[in-house]
Amino acid sequence: MSCVLAFDPGNEESAYCLIDTETRKPIEFGKVKNEVALRYMYATNGAARRATAVIIEMVASYGMAVGKSVFDTCVMIGRLTEAANIIGVDVHYIYRIEEKTTICHDSKAKDANIRQALIDRFAQHDFKNGKGTKKDPDWFYGFAKDEWSAYAVGITWLDKKEASE
Repeated sequence: MSCVLAFDPGNEESAYCLIDTETRKPIEFGKVKNEVALRYMYATNGAARRATAVIIEMVASYGMAVGKSVFDTCVMIGRLTEAANIIGVDVHYIYRIEEKTTICHDSKAKDANIRQALIDRFAQHDFKNGKGTKKDPDWFYGFAKDEWSAYAVGITWLDKKEASE
């Protein structure tokens, strides 16, 4: 099974999602403290060791002033990149605008639009939330806010890669 590991990095916590490249099914996902995410990258049995690529959402400047949290997020992007390089996994970056245009075909899409587009595309029976129930889980069972973003990062990269082949 071929997988990619996608990250929605943050200043204190980062969300991740390991995605099967063939089925696009989320295999593992979560939101953890940044130090835990880095240990996860280096772990012998961690998802990064099973991934063919690490995909990281990259910050972009639109001319607005930013604060400490944005710079701390940039540091985390660098640390994730370094970890992937050390273990020998290719790293790719996805900008938020790419997620919006690839998944929703609209540069003005919001998080809710991206989430609904993913539900419309992948959910099998719970077309409202995409999660289902414990007894009858759907594609996104267990997902929370930032895990959706990590999944969107990975799907965007996979879709763009497939379109360029």
